[in-house]
Amino acid sequence: MSDTSIADRNLALEAVRVTEAAALAGSRFMGRGDERVADEAAVDAMHATLASLAIDGTMRIGEGLEGEAAKLYIGEKVGSGAGLVMDVAAMALEGPTIIAKGEPNGLSVIALTEQDGFLDVPAIYMDKIAVGAGLPEEVVDLDETPAKNLRALAKAKGAEVGDMVACILDRPRHAELIAKTREAGARIMLIRDGDVSGVIATTWPEAGVDIYFGIGGAPQGVLAAAALSCVGGRMQGRLVVRGDDDKALCARHGIAEADRKYGAQDMAAGDVTFAATGVTGGHLLAGVRGSRQGAVTHSVVMRSKSGTVRYIEAHHDFTRRSGAAGGPPK
Repeated sequence: MSDTSIADRNLALEAVRVTEAAALAGSRFMGRGDERVADEAAVDAMHATLASLAIDGTMRIGEGLEGEAAKLYIGEKVGSGAGLVMDVAAMALEGPTIIAKGEPNGLSVIALTEQDGFLDVPAIYMDKIAVGAGLPEEVVDLDETPAKNLRALAKAKGAEVGDMVACILDRPRHAELIAKTREAGARIMLIRDGDVSGVIATTWPEAGVDIYFGIGGAPQGVLAAAALSCVGGRMQGRLVVRGDDDKALCARHGIAEADRKYGAQDMAAGDVTFAATGVTGGHLLAGVRGSRQGAVTHSVVMRSKSGTVRYIEAHHDFTRRSGAAGGPPK
């Protein structure tokens, strides 16, 4: 086995260590009603663990712009500085509100790829549509109606529209989308938060989701595209520009065509590694579970180079890591 192959595999496992640390730290505040504190704990743990990763990394998707976020800000150098030059996209908690309320599908996520591999997007909305792997490239289209997309998807899957399940964020802005999806005859799984997990659910048969529709965060769209790029899922996204402030943000990020339709490979190109750890249980991953001396985490790691998807159950013994981030709940 070449040194490069070994480095690639080690990096995949090290990426999981980063999301585990953030998930453990954030889980200490699960259900306590304070999303800011939960997020800060997870960010601190992710930032500290990233520092030991053997990469020369730059944050491309993170907690905000420099000056707006103290850690994991866009442009921040992360990693040990020795190793592969990589771009990093991460959310210590994908949905801090989920964690604060103790709701399902809370995740900690990270993606890594080659330099300039991630689409540089501002923190605005993105309209998205996504389906799983093994389907024709043009099976769905962001510009088509829900009914037409559902019919095309059902045909490609050898099923009826009534068998299709669409995952949609439960927001007032989606009232028309929800109505049209129901009118088409499909079933709907409404989620309160966490559209990264919603998009990724289309790639998990066990999740029972066939298609993801709707408007969510653009940074979350890039992270979801990274996961789909690893397993061959289909996704399209278009930035939603609501006014002059959004236009200015697009210009600041070098986006000249704000109405462009992006595919998964446009948003996350190159040799992508994606990892996620469950914070609260959901249809993708089990959440952090306490044990007598520590905790158990459930994670997934994917690599676009090999198409491999690995699930990792880790048993953390806090008695061996005194003072470590994500220690036992207080």
